[in-house]
Amino acid sequence: MTRCWLAPAIAAGLLFSIAGPAAACPFCGPPGQTLAGEVSQADFILYGSLGNPQRDMSDPTAIKGTTELTIDMVIKPHPLVKDKKKITIPRYVAPDPKNANGKWLIFFNIYNDQIDPYRGEMVAADSKLPQYLKGAIEVRAKDSATKLRYFFDYLEDPELVVSSDAYAEFGTADYKEVRAIAEKLPAATLVKWLKDPNTRATRFGLYGLMIGHCGKPEDAKTLRALLDDPERSYISGIDGILAGYIMLDPKAGWDYLMGIVGNPQKEFPVRYAALKTIRFYWELRKDVITTKQVLEAVAALMAQPDLADMPIEDLRKWRCWDQTPVILAYAQQESHKAYPIVNRAILKFAIAAAAANPANAEAVAFVAKARAKDPKKVEFLEDLIKDEEKPAVPAATTAGGFRKP
Repeated sequence: MTRCWLAPAIAAGLLFSIAGPAAACPFCGPPGQTLAGEVSQADFILYGSLGNPQRDMSDPTAIKGTTELTIDMVIKPHPLVKDKKKITIPRYVAPDPKNANGKWLIFFNIYNDQIDPYRGEMVAADSKLPQYLKGAIEVRAKDSATKLRYFFDYLEDPELVVSSDAYAEFGTADYKEVRAIAEKLPAATLVKWLKDPNTRATRFGLYGLMIGHCGKPEDAKTLRALLDDPERSYISGIDGILAGYIMLDPKAGWDYLMGIVGNPQKEFPVRYAALKTIRFYWELRKDVITTKQVLEAVAALMAQPDLADMPIEDLRKWRCWDQTPVILAYAQQESHKAYPIVNRAILKFAIAAAAANPANAEAVAFVAKARAKDPKKVEFLEDLIKDEEKPAVPAATTAGGFRKP
């Protein structure tokens, strides 16, 4: 059951800007805000028990009312709650008979001298969350290797809110930071986690990537066995496992990847995962796989019209203008002409190639022909490309609702 308490900050439209890393962990899912990261947004954070709930009967269906918080631990202090054992929060929280001994970790802001509990996590009385968060706050000011090593120990913690937050810390880390710590991690622990059927599939990519940095040659066989195991589904993390396999055995691993990208009968998610692995080696690890190998893999995927737009877009972003003849040739193939998104990707590549090098006669002619046929479309794509090349504006998010998982 989930319960949300909307904070006044949300009603007022208060936004917090959070800038993501330039090259975040390549095989982690979207992490969202971490608990330690949210500490800077909270004016104070308390941990304790809720009791004596009083509903405001003028609106009995809502959360108006009060509830007392008995403070067990101050996670982040504030003069307003200094030396206090209890405070009254302006929310009605109905008692939960199934979790009579449950504890709450509550994040507060202060608006107009009034406390606003905008986020709450209900946990068991013996929860590690308070100690975990205090430790996370303490390591936040330290170097990235120290921080990530701390969170590594909690990645498979049985308490979901703890393990999920530890994973989010890796998700927000730069790949260089993950690489630096991964090289010092215990590969046996990561292999154990991957073999465990209870490990969440969302972790496979990260664990596979980290094994690639700290594993031994024999661990490549373990990753291959996991990839070949028909009883396990690694679609959500096959990209990271492939990356790790290739690091440990570049020849066998890349041959395996080529077997995927060269087979149009493979499921779309599997081929797309292979493309993400290809991107990783082009953008971050050119010391392992050559440019020639990457272009061969991309060429195999471009030949498959159901996902050809993505590798074509990659080649545009990588400014591989020497691929112009290959890419423009697909504009004449019936298999690819049937996909509007592929035609658009081809035209975008041609526009960018012509702009980058006016001497690229083939690209210039292609764009001129398209412009004569549909000038508005070409102009739209030209503007789109310019917008994509602008510096990214940090994403905005609102303070979360007070929730009970």
